[in-house]
Amino acid sequence: MLHKTGTRAVEEEGLTTQQWAVLGALSREEVQEGMSVGELARYLMVSRQNLSGLISRMERDGHLSAAPDALDRRSRRVRMSEAGRTLWLHQATPKIQAYYEEVLGNFSVDDMTHTLHYLLKLLDNMKRIDERGTAEEE
Repeated sequence: MLHKTGTRAVEEEGLTTQQWAVLGALSREEVQEGMSVGELARYLMVSRQNLSGLISRMERDGHLSAAPDALDRRSRRVRMSEAGRTLWLHQATPKIQAYYEEVLGNFSVDDMTHTLHYLLKLLDNMKRIDERGTAEEE
């Protein structure tokens, strides 16, 4: 439902919720020089394979640029392009904020606090399962 309704909020910009997650990750002050594909995958908690096609499409659409990493030539460094930054700051972010305001409109501060608490608890449990599965694969 998040993907369906969230994508609807930014579809005029040609974005999906996955693309908004990538732009959001790359918009952070501490990654202005970009992130390696591996770092971005870890931050978003997705596989490199899933991210690879998404990055290629976003690069094709002019939202991102990817170049060999200066420190590790085997790795690609992904950063938001100027067009992507303009899209993110001036078009997508206001719509995303309006979307969240509507979705959370009837939530009290206590509701939001409890929801965040339980979502973080759920995330911790999922991470434990993922780590256990990764260890079994090795």
